[in-house]
Amino acid sequence: MKKTIAVGIICLTMLGVAQAQIFTFGIKGGSSINKISGASFEKKFDYGYHLGGFAQVKLTKKITLQPEVLFNQNNTTVDSNFAALYNSIYNPNYRKNITLKYLSIPLVVNYNLNKLLSLQAGAQYGILMNGNQDLFQNGQQAFTNGDFAVLTGVQLKVWRILLTGRYIIGMQSINDVDNTDKWKSQTAQLSVGIRL
Repeated sequence: MKKTIAVGIICLTMLGVAQAQIFTFGIKGGSSINKISGASFEKKFDYGYHLGGFAQVKLTKKITLQPEVLFNQNNTTVDSNFAALYNSIYNPNYRKNITLKYLSIPLVVNYNLNKLLSLQAGAQYGILMNGNQDLFQNGQQAFTNGDFAVLTGVQLKVWRILLTGRYIIGMQSINDVDNTDKWKSQTAQLSVGIRL
């Protein structure tokens, strides 16, 4: 009985906090253009997508913390230099177009300029969900298991709709083969979110 009452009190408290708009949840999704810099990849952006959820915690009138959990699909194209750099372990049947799937956890700080517009800055850690083992004859993993990045962006709030533009820059090499070529990710995202 005491546990039921305690759970009821916690639920009512969380509902009250959410209604006071100190803490809100939402879902979001959108498109992205991304590339991996380095001699092994073509110098062009490819299309991908992302979707997931977010929370917003109002810290002050001007500052809101926005943690997110997103599934990101990033596409990239291998350059002909790839074969020259890794000819000893290179798989001649590799796919030229590569898809990397990440579970990304951005932690974003919003600075609210007014009721409609916010500036964003933060950091993101992405966990690689597929290793693309077929790049090499010996099954060696080509990409590191994680990618740490920083981000900046703007967010427009219209009623419960959030429109976000964001640029994400990888801070570490995701090359898990050697240190010959530094592979770093770059992504531009456009998102639509709904606060629930």
